[in-house]
Parts: sequence; structure tokens; C-alpha cells
Amino acid sequence: MTTTETTPIQESPAPARRGGGRVGRRAMRAAPVASFPTLVRKIPVYEIVPDEAVELIHRESLTILEEVGCEFRDDEAIALWKEAGADVSETRVRLDRNLVMDLVSKIPSEFTLNARNPERSVKVGGNNSIFVPMYGAPYVRDLDNNRRYGTLADLQNFHKLAYMAPALHSSSSIICEPMDIPVPKRHLHIIHSALKHSDKPFMGIVTSRERAEDTMEMAGLVFGEEFVKDNPVLVSITNCNSPLVWDATMLDAMKVYARHNQPLILAPFALCGASTSASSVGAVAQVNAEALAGLAFTQLLRPGSPQIYGQFMVTVDMKSGAPMGGTPEAAQMMYLMGALARKYKLPWRTSGFHVGSKLNDAQAGYEANMLMHAAILSGANYIWHSAGWLEAGLTCSYSKFATDCEQLVGWYKYAGGVSFDDFKDAMAAIREVGPAGHFLGTKHTLDHFESAFFMPTMMDFNSFEQWTAEGAKDHDTRGLEKARNMLADYEEPKLDIGIAEALQDFVARKERDLPDAVN
Repeated sequence: MTTTETTPIQESPAPARRGGGRVGRRAMRAAPVASFPTLVRKIPVYEIVPDEAVELIHRESLTILEEVGCEFRDDEAIALWKEAGADVSETRVRLDRNLVMDLVSKIPSEFTLNARNPERSVKVGGNNSIFVPMYGAPYVRDLDNNRRYGTLADLQNFHKLAYMAPALHSSSSIICEPMDIPVPKRHLHIIHSALKHSDKPFMGIVTSRERAEDTMEMAGLVFGEEFVKDNPVLVSITNCNSPLVWDATMLDAMKVYARHNQPLILAPFALCGASTSASSVGAVAQVNAEALAGLAFTQLLRPGSPQIYGQFMVTVDMKSGAPMGGTPEAAQMMYLMGALARKYKLPWRTSGFHVGSKLNDAQAGYEANMLMHAAILSGANYIWHSAGWLEAGLTCSYSKFATDCEQLVGWYKYAGGVSFDDFKDAMAAIREVGPAGHFLGTKHTLDHFESAFFMPTMMDFNSFEQWTAEGAKDHDTRGLEKARNMLADYEEPKLDIGIAEALQDFVARKERDLPDAVN
């Protein structure tokens, strides 16, 4: 095991005490919404293989790019690669390893992701980690626990929940697809909701060049047009189509965001055993090659632009072909990708709570724990899909969103390491109490009881009799209740009225010009 800690520990903010009745409720609503700062990891990263194995994967990835190449299905991209000296044959680009590594070396190892509320800005890279909710679900499991298509109202609710969750550092964007909005206009409402209902960082739209440009215009209205030309305010996801294809849609999004100095996640979408070989280390070598090719291309667009080394790697059930979530191989591949990211000195992304379970049940918990443990111990910086994910990403669950957010508080504390700040006082308390006493009334306990231990409210530790008397509620039910209560307590972080009106006008104007149906 090796460690990279250098920064003093950040303690999880202690929860505010809540008064009773309506007066207490009003006080809580008037208080600012709690938000944890960037998580600074103070536990060692775990190296699952020796350095020689990491070097072997690295070399083989570069050999793939030199001998097999990667397709870039876009005329401008091909022209840029030719100008850079790559070996180009139609859309196939073969890349010299020195060219790849020279370009990748231009990417900064750390950057600040700016929020519209500066207190919510975060750092990505180094020993820093942030938690980000899920993205892209067409279905929701709603507040009545019914599975149905997502709506704009659902998306707005999830942005509100993300804003209120202290351990979430971003509001994502397409947490669920607003299926009631026509596809050509959908991106406008997604970004408007993310900017209106939360003041945390958010994510961009990548489904066309025009939609990416609209996203940047809307960001410019909030942050200032000049500011967003150079300063990261959003992160966007671009997926390589494994094996070894970067398509025109993803490349168009790269051009818009990289040229604005906005970080992209360069993440191959790999179904291991289907779009890669049926080998964990073979899959990692291929995915690493695909990610490096995408990262290198961003530096042709804007040298020095911040980017995120990414991966989405799940194994498939070799009997049915269905993707699986929290498998040991998925966790092992995270450790390998983390080691490669550190070799390249790149910020990197993985996924935390992506599971295959259909319900917020024991299977979901087992899968989530397998993957989040690996995400934390492999040193991931951008831990995506950290709230709400069910059914291999097809469904976002209100219940799981709430229970995941509570668990993230625990993971935040776990990764923050062990503090010795109160050790001297704890030793004094032992002398004060002596044999056969108790510590409940000591000054040390009274000073520390609220923050000493992770105390979840949705997990039940009561006796069977008390649990039964309170309704015998399972974890899924308690999650639904928590989501309802959070939404009832939500207070919008208001935009400046001029900015709010400008955003609304932009959406209305664009909607008038766009069709309701995809051509």
C-alpha cells in the first residue's frame, strides 16, 4: 500500500441541532443548506498490482494505438491529427506513443470546478474527491415506489435533492430524462433546472454540437460570458464507443467544451466480455488506449485544458449478455485504472453506486459497497453515479437517492481518515471515569457526541419491538419518507432576478426555433 496524503484532514461538518415544532422547522429552512467541502482523502490508496504490471498495461495500450489505431469519425478531427503528424488512413488514426504522451502531459493534474455559489466550488485531482449523482435514467422509481418514465418535474426534484444533500458536490444534469419534453428542446430544460434549483457545479450536454453550444451560452448568462471562456464551471461526459471508435457526436462536444477550457470526462463505455475481450487486464489495456486517444485529442483543441481520465467498465453476464453492477472484477479494474491515472498524473473518474438491482434492496447494498470501497481506495477524484442509480442506470430511485446521500456522509468520514485532535481529552476522560463508571455525562462526551461517530437516521438500530411499534418500515420505505421530507424542506437558492429572466428568455427563444420532433 502507498499513500499520497499531504493536506491536513478536513472534519465532516457537524449536523446542526434541530429544534422542535414549527419554530425549529422555520429556523432550519432559514439556515443555509449544509454542504461539505471537497473531500480530501487521508487514507492510503491501495495498489492491487506492482508497478511492473501497471507499466506492462501502459506499454500495451500504446502499442494498440500504434499498431491497431483508433477511429475518429469526423473530418475536422482527422485534419487536426494529420497536422499533428499522426498516421491517418481515412478515419483510422495510428498514434505514435511519444505524440500521445506529449499531448497527455499538457493536462493539469488538478483544477478548480467553479460553482455559481463560490462556497460550493470544488477541487478535482490530486488527493481531492467529489461525489456526483447519477445521469441518464429514462425511468424513475417515484415517491410511491412505482417505476415509470421520468418527467421534468422529477428532474427538478432530483436537482433539489442534490442541492440539499451535504455530501454531494455537484447536481449532475440529466439525473433522469424528462421524457415529457421533446428531444430537440430537452437540453434547454435540463440545464435550466440544474442552474435554477441548485448552486452547485453541474454537467453539460453532449448529444450535439448545437446543444453543447447552448449549454455554454446558458452558463455564460449565469457566470459571465468572459468567465466561462477560460474557467471550468461544468463537466461533460464523452464516451468512446468501444472498441476504439470516437464518433462525430462525441468529438463535436469535445470541440465546444475543450475550446472553452471546460473539462470533459474521456470515458470509454466498455461492456467487458462484449465490447472488450473477456479479460479484466485485457479490457483495461483497451480502455486505457481509448481514453488516452481522447485525452490527447483534447490537447489538439486547446493545449493545457483541464480534462478527466475516465472509464465505465462493467462485466457482462456471459450467459445472457446483461451488464452486471458491483462485481469483484469491476472493483479490480477500478484499482488498475487508478494506478494508471496516477502514473499519468491525471484527475480521474469512476462510478460509485452503480448497481444492477431493480430495487433499493440488499443486492443494491452489496453491489454499491463493493464499488464505492474500490472507488475510495483506488483514489478516484470524480466519483459519479453516487446517488439514485438502479437497474444498470435505467432507473433513478427517489428512495435510493436519499439513502445513498446518507451513506455518502459515512464514506466522506471514512475517506477523511482518523483524527487524533481529541485524543488527549479522551485519555483524560478515562482517568475521570475510572473503573466501572460510564462516559455519558463527561465533558468530553458532551463536547463530542454529535460529531464523534457517523449516526445515520435512515438505518434502524432500535429493538425489534420499537421497530415494530414504529411501523416495521424497511430501508426502502424510510428512504422514500426522507426524500419526501427533503423536498418539503427545499428552499430555492435564488438567482439574481436579471439572470433568472435572461435564462427564461433564452429557453423560450430557443424553443420557438426548435422542432418538437427529431428529424
